[in-house]
Amino acid sequence: MRALWFDTPLGAMVAVGDAQTLGGLHFSGARHLPDLAGCEDGRDCLLLRRVQLQVGEYFEGRRTGFDLPLIPRGTALQSAVWEALGSIAIGTTISYSELAMRVGRPRAVRAVAQAVGRNPWTLIRPCHRVVGADGSLTGFAGGLERKAALLAHEARLIRAPGLAESASGADRQKGAAITPMRIRPRPASSG
Repeated sequence: MRALWFDTPLGAMVAVGDAQTLGGLHFSGARHLPDLAGCEDGRDCLLLRRVQLQVGEYFEGRRTGFDLPLIPRGTALQSAVWEALGSIAIGTTISYSELAMRVGRPRAVRAVAQAVGRNPWTLIRPCHRVVGADGSLTGFAGGLERKAALLAHEARLIRAPGLAESASGADRQKGAAITPMRIRPRPASSG
């Protein structure tokens, strides 16, 4: 596995994977950040550079979705939840109970919420679009301040004139860039 750290307006992120698939995308300081001690430097990995490019386009307001190969992993429930996260439209939110219904487990709201919390692909599988039953911002491995900033960014994207999605649904013609915020820097040991 390789790891590539890069900066975003919401703080440093790390992409973890190999030449063919992405194993994770995380904000610095996020809960459940994987142990990166055994990872090689990913600066020469084309896939990880592609992740960096697509994340940059997202924050610049030129992309609303991602086209990246993901490493399938996790339990059957986690996999179902992570797949369902990808179907939550930009500019919308759903509750954990709605997500539980979408994956066919309406009585397993807590287990679904735990799977959301373990989502290894921040932004790509947009777990920030899942909120409490009353619409409140709850739980986000990258922190609630980032969750609020991501939702505000996406609200600006869908309100901006002339931002029709391309045929692939991934790119925007022009966009509304996100405003940088002060977040913890990446760990010093990240190399």
